[in-house]
Amino acid sequence: MDSSWLSALFGGVYLALIIAFGIHIIMQRRPVGVTLAWILLLFILPVAGFFFYLLFGSRRLGRRRLRRLESLYPDHEQWSGHLSRVIVRRQGECSSNTPHTGVYKLAEQTLDIPVLPCSKLQLFHETDTILHGLLQDIEKARQSIVLEFYICQPKGRIKVLAEALIRASQRGVDCMVILDAVGSRRFLRSEWARRFRREGISVTSSMPVGLLRMLFERVDIRNHRKILVIDDEIAWSGSFNLVDPVYFRQRANVGQWVDAMVRVEGIPAHVMGVIAHWDKALETGEKHSSFNATYEFPPSCLDSYTGADAHVLPSGPGINRERLHQVLLTAIYESKEELLISTPYFVPDESLLVALKSAAMRGVDVQLLLPHKNDSRMVHHASRSYYEDLLKAGVKILQFKGGLLHTKCVLVDRSTILFGTVNLDMRSVWLNYEVTMIIYDRAFSQTMATLLDQYMQSSERVRLSVWNQRSVTKRFLESLFQLLSPLL
Repeated sequence: MDSSWLSALFGGVYLALIIAFGIHIIMQRRPVGVTLAWILLLFILPVAGFFFYLLFGSRRLGRRRLRRLESLYPDHEQWSGHLSRVIVRRQGECSSNTPHTGVYKLAEQTLDIPVLPCSKLQLFHETDTILHGLLQDIEKARQSIVLEFYICQPKGRIKVLAEALIRASQRGVDCMVILDAVGSRRFLRSEWARRFRREGISVTSSMPVGLLRMLFERVDIRNHRKILVIDDEIAWSGSFNLVDPVYFRQRANVGQWVDAMVRVEGIPAHVMGVIAHWDKALETGEKHSSFNATYEFPPSCLDSYTGADAHVLPSGPGINRERLHQVLLTAIYESKEELLISTPYFVPDESLLVALKSAAMRGVDVQLLLPHKNDSRMVHHASRSYYEDLLKAGVKILQFKGGLLHTKCVLVDRSTILFGTVNLDMRSVWLNYEVTMIIYDRAFSQTMATLLDQYMQSSERVRLSVWNQRSVTKRFLESLFQLLSPLL
């Protein structure tokens, strides 16, 4: 066959593939930026663009996981309905009082259960105190321990926690561990995982990957949740992975990771435990008794009606994926005086960017805390591509120099907090399994504000006049990676 015919045939096939993939991308009805980024990738990366889209371009959970998801809905409805009735009976004594009624009403309307009252909250922000607190609660566990984390690396001080979990299992505590298959792959392949199973600890690999799975499931959907639940009464959640910062990712040259966790006593602990059991059932098909069990108010809430009100917001594939995005936007637009945001990965979509600029331009003191160095070069450049527009609108950008600031928090007017595992990037907001606590409490908000103020003391403010002097090379890299920002 003549080479010109081969070229024409290849060109025709390639054009047909672009048209077919383009139609499929458009029909997904995703945010415009995401759609355009994928179409651009198909054109600038011939052949490879098709491969990347097949791997990462759709929200494929796999047929078995989707069947399990569908089978879990009746149990979930029964559980959420029962818990709602239990809470409503007490809401006369424990009702929310927040100036940000938009966030509150949106959460009430879109979540399956109402606000969770009478929650006792404690903030931990130093590695030593976080590890000590986790260890104490594990050692005091009497009935059950549920542990779900993105990364578990049994080095340094994490070995002490692993040994404590084994001792808990040996004294009869029902221990369940769920770890992300990618983030914790070394642990799941190690002797520690085998030892856990020998000691009777349930170990589940969440969202596993493999060559065959790539054909049927999207491989970059990750379980980014960080949850520890003790006896269905105490829970920990936040940005801290089960790693010792002294040993974790030192080659990245970003310093030790700086995290924060919230310890909560009360109904949110029960809800987080059910979220973790749901994730296990999604992987294994094993349903848990908590889905159908009768829930009783904890004694601490029966004895006293003090404490914070909170919503627990799980997000991820198979869940209303717009809900988290809507809550973030509502929180920003409802801010009146001050908006403090801490996030390690800042790659917003257009709507979040506009909301932040609008808040600053109407007089809200918007302060964005980001790490000075980032362990992802693509995110490093993409996030900085937004600096100029934000600075011109009046947003204050502070770069933390005390390590990789990993705490994820949105504090609105020092009275409402969004705290948990969510980064302000599209992967967290639209794709990964995450968990966020929406806390309505001025006292705890002030505690969080104090922590953010401490971060600011170790930060350097970015000035527009200085920022405009950066090199042409940096400007080009920022613009280049901004094109791919919807996919990061």
